[in-house]
Amino acid sequence: MITTTYSLHHIHHDDDFGFDADDYSRFKFGDGAISKDFGIALADGFINEYLINNPVTKQIVVISSPYSFIPTATFAMKTWFVYRLNNWLAGQGLPVVQETKVHRTITYKEDYGELDAEQRMNLIGNDKFHIDKEFLIGKTLFFLDDIRITGSHERMIMKMVDAYGLKNDIHMLYFAELINKNIHPNVENHLNYHQVKSIFDLDGIIKSSNFCINTRIVKYILNYSFDGFRVFIQNQTADFAELLYNMALGNGYHTIEAYELNLIFIKEQLLASPQSSPKERPLKRGVLEPSSLERAG
Repeated sequence: MITTTYSLHHIHHDDDFGFDADDYSRFKFGDGAISKDFGIALADGFINEYLINNPVTKQIVVISSPYSFIPTATFAMKTWFVYRLNNWLAGQGLPVVQETKVHRTITYKEDYGELDAEQRMNLIGNDKFHIDKEFLIGKTLFFLDDIRITGSHERMIMKMVDAYGLKNDIHMLYFAELINKNIHPNVENHLNYHQVKSIFDLDGIIKSSNFCINTRIVKYILNYSFDGFRVFIQNQTADFAELLYNMALGNGYHTIEAYELNLIFIKEQLLASPQSSPKERPLKRGVLEPSSLERAG
């Protein structure tokens, strides 16, 4: 069993990342075009800097960052990483990639990117990661994530590896890694929100043809102040509102008090929208009845 770590970008300064911070911010909130660019760049970097000199002849399994129901931003990047890697593997006469998932069980509303190393471990330390051990026998595992800041998620992955007794060769792959430990871990939040300053900055991302919904954008919208959220959501299509609502339920966000008022508003607006309307029908404009607001409060 060998374990290696590869990062495409190494962050040494808090104002020079080696990649466009606005692009990274849009990627974290579901810009699929940037996810494509990042995934291809990560694959090319890993191929040229590692695989060419260290070919993997066993079956490769690519595993995106753990999630429950709603994928993370990394999932969209993973898709293009796999496409690019498969092109290279096929050209080498090697087996193309298989995929599987790490399941996680705990849902939280805290913004992980603003926490320090100790707070991150306290937050996710009780989480449980699950994987199909039998499917992985005899294969080489590529665990993908977008950024490595303190290594907390990596430690949780390795804790899972130990718990399952996995003997596979493992490669931890990141688009970027914080190398300078004198920089506070909340630099991740600086990157996450570099271009997205308010809920209204999401409009262009959501309405693009490349939008990929993920946990970050769902949590951000549901946790937004009700007045701003109401204006924003009424300018979205009912299809988007329905997607947002169903994703929220799938991740159990209806059990989180901080999201309750916004979710009730979406539900009542959806019920008020005619089901026979066109696909791109706007969400019905209106206000909640006082009784609904009282129930949410």
